[in-house]
Amino acid sequence: MSNKEKAINGGKWVTVATVISTCFQFAQVAILARLLPPAAFGIVSVSALIINFFNIFGNLGFANSIIYKQENDRRVLSSLYIMNILLGVAMFIIIYLCTPLIILYYKEPKLDSIIKLASLYFIISYFGQIYFFLLQKNLKFKSTAIIDIIGSVVGTGATILLAYQGLEELSLIFGQLTMITAKTILQIYFGREYFSPMLKFDFALVKDHLRFGIFNVGEGFLSFVQGNSDNIAIGGILGVKALGYYTIASQLTIFPVTKLNPIILQVAYPILARMKEDPSSLKRSYIKILDLISYLNFPLLIGLYVTAESVVPLLYGPGWEETIHLIKIFVFVSIFTCLAHPLFTLVYSKGRPDLLFYLNLATLIVKLPLLYLFGKQWGIDGIAFAYLAASFANMAFSFVIVQYLVGSFMKDFIANIYKPVLFCLSMIVAVTLYKSYFGYEGVVNTIAEIIIGGLVYGILTLMYKVSLVELKSAGKLLKA
Repeated sequence: MSNKEKAINGGKWVTVATVISTCFQFAQVAILARLLPPAAFGIVSVSALIINFFNIFGNLGFANSIIYKQENDRRVLSSLYIMNILLGVAMFIIIYLCTPLIILYYKEPKLDSIIKLASLYFIISYFGQIYFFLLQKNLKFKSTAIIDIIGSVVGTGATILLAYQGLEELSLIFGQLTMITAKTILQIYFGREYFSPMLKFDFALVKDHLRFGIFNVGEGFLSFVQGNSDNIAIGGILGVKALGYYTIASQLTIFPVTKLNPIILQVAYPILARMKEDPSSLKRSYIKILDLISYLNFPLLIGLYVTAESVVPLLYGPGWEETIHLIKIFVFVSIFTCLAHPLFTLVYSKGRPDLLFYLNLATLIVKLPLLYLFGKQWGIDGIAFAYLAASFANMAFSFVIVQYLVGSFMKDFIANIYKPVLFCLSMIVAVTLYKSYFGYEGVVNTIAEIIIGGLVYGILTLMYKVSLVELKSAGKLLKA
């Protein structure tokens, strides 16, 4: 099977998993938004921030190093596995002991039980992670898709059931732990053919992986700080209720970036890692990835921008109107972010995670003063605009690194991107005209707006980008 066929087959399974898990997550948020107050989402958002922060140090970048080095040595993998579990236990203990300091900063006593429960993530998940890395390395995307689907179904079901039982924010935590437990069991089950751990630890065997992971961890730390400094500022200064509004708005707009992009990037990285010595192939692949991401993300994001007034009341119910103007800002944050995302496939394929470290350091230097200045002047809206400016800077810095790794690419990039931009502007015009004549409130108008926007983008794409013949050819490959 060629790399193209492997990519298409892998993309097929990751797409199925992503669509199903996204549907369940949307359903979960839509239901819980009607059952829980904004403050509950803010509290859980703080918990997620803490877990994500400590997770940076948890596996020390072993996922990327295992794939990059195409690691198969059982002794090395066993040492990494034991180290991973020990790190997980250490993370759990550290978070448990640091909980009083977190409560002091956010001034929210409910965080005590929430954070301590959420820290069990490290005890549970690290038993299965290395199996998941090996499934990705061996391009077993059908297995990873099944794991994600079952985890999403089980986790969403548990969360909604517990929310109806009145557990409020605890329902989200128990739901997440249920999902993680299910995924861990399945990761071990599907990955057992690639790895059987030995009760032996040899530090010398994992030195190369640790060296690879140093910049990975540093990059992850800076990425976390620059990506979440807005949430940290809002939660500490404006409180968990404001953070709840901010979280819901950002979650809705980053869904395309966090759900669609991994379909492409998760499949692309293991394949690109195999062509790391061929710069011209890397460049062509990067341009194709960037082209595909723009065509998939732009219509969804711009569609959300122009239909936000209609979608938010239907999706979340009354009381969430304050998120609409934030959503319109975050749409452009997500556009810049999705264009910067494919960089990671290049830097890891070339064995240069240090470049991501420097990228996030530069972005953080731009973002922190903007958060202070804009936040002081315009509050929560100012913080959102600071995030927008920093995201643009991050994209610009990313393109500089791409230029350094693969050479000149901007001409090809501009030649590809101008079409989806024009198609999206046509969508805005068509939907805005409909809203001005027929209104935007209610289910009927919302569905009409979505259909009109989709038809405009789809027709223009078929006319000027992808022919029906090419679609049929791709369909045959998917069925293969």
